[in-house]
Amino acid sequence: MMDFLYFPENKMEYIPAVISLLCFMLLAYIVYRLFKRHSANEEAKMKAFEQDVMKRLESGELHNER
Repeated sequence: MMDFLYFPENKMEYIPAVISLLCFMLLAYIVYRLFKRHSANEEAKMKAFEQDVMKRLESGELHNER
């Protein structure tokens, strides 16, 4: 009934699977760090933009453009 499960007698057959798992985990971590760095950069740009808009609103520049 459980013919789809395969547990090898020779434990050396696990080595390629462990190596692939470690490679994919390392790749996933690298992509995670890239996304996090990109997100931090975008957040900094957005904060600068927001501050610029707030300064313009306070000085009345945006209201005169309409």
